Amino acid sequence: MTAAKQPQPSRKQLVPKLHKALKGHYRPVVANTGRSMLEQVLFACCLENAHHDAAEKAFARLLESYFDLNEIRVTTVAELAETLQALPDPSRAALALRRVLQGVFESTYSFSLDHAKKHSIAHGIKTLEHIHGIPPFVVQHVVATALGGHAVPLDLGALSGLYLSGVISREEYDSGKVAGLERLIAKKTLLEFNSLLHQFGADVVVSLHGATVKKILQAVNPEAIKERFPKRGEPLSAPNPPPPAAGKEGRRAAEAAQTAAEEHRPAGPQAAARPAGKTPLPPPGAGPKRAGEGQPKTGPKPFVVKPNVGKPITIKPQVAPPAPEAKPTAAKPAPAKQVKKPEAGGKPPAGNGKKALPAAGKSARDAKQKAKPPAATAKSHTSQLAKRKPR
Repeated sequence: MTAAKQPQPSRKQLVPKLHKALKGHYRPVVANTGRSMLEQVLFACCLENAHHDAAEKAFARLLESYFDLNEIRVTTVAELAETLQALPDPSRAALALRRVLQGVFESTYSFSLDHAKKHSIAHGIKTLEHIHGIPPFVVQHVVATALGGHAVPLDLGALSGLYLSGVISREEYDSGKVAGLERLIAKKTLLEFNSLLHQFGADVVVSLHGATVKKILQAVNPEAIKERFPKRGEPLSAPNPPPPAAGKEGRRAAEAAQTAAEEHRPAGPQAAARPAGKTPLPPPGAGPKRAGEGQPKTGPKPFVVKPNVGKPITIKPQVAPPAPEAKPTAAKPAPAKQVKKPEAGGKPPAGNGKKALPAAGKSARDAKQKAKPPAATAKSHTSQLAKRKPR
């Protein structure tokens, strides 16, 4: 008779055993919470699947090599990967860094995320999740360290360690989501467990067949090693995510599938294209109306360049306007001027040296002025006023 197969231990039993085994091989690292919110996010991009010391050196070199965060945003992935050579996957970290900076700049037109800490933890989580291209590990790490939330950050190394130890199933390993894992860990030991699990996951990524990894797996679940651990020299199979579903989750899965294609995109705003759900759609009826079947299309006509063909120039003859007919005017005889002779022994008339005219002469002058047009009269009157001396 064959021996009955022993039942597999539950997750509730394996998590405390894993925590105890990790404490025997690693020392927890205290997270640096003195950085700003955005710097915490950028450091988490470097920390994914890497040891804490390597992430600190890579992040410090990144800040020293570039003038500011805007220069990092417009730098290509290949150039950023050269700066992050200390990490196990420089291209992935460089792409995450640039996509996060681009998403923050498009949403706030600045490089600051301090507003995510001003409200509740749920508001901070929602703010981080709305950044286009941010990895789930970065969100969970910042929530657990900077926001003080109850979350377990899971990168590829941590998921591989949990799968090899039998804590999670193959479906959870492929999807990258472990529901309810944080409930099995007390709040006071959460940061310690997260640090130990991350170090274990970094060793799984770097040296899967190392002695430390095998000792921990043997202490947690020896049966899982026989079934899930790959043979020497063979890597662990990569996660096979399920097909994208409809809705918001489907869009996120489709964006994650395009990560490899975006590594060689040029820098700038066109580097990380915004999804369709981020751009507000115009109200219904605001666009151009489509013509029905059988109806002519309306709209502006296409621009057509016409050939430069010379046309004959016709010059119309100009006709001179008719000359106005001159009215005959009768010439009036000029009245004879009569000069009054001074009387014998009398004085000349008073005046400014001019001879006085007789009464008949005055009447003739008045008649002459009346015969002139009003413009001439006004002109002679003005000239007379100008010649007068002031009193």
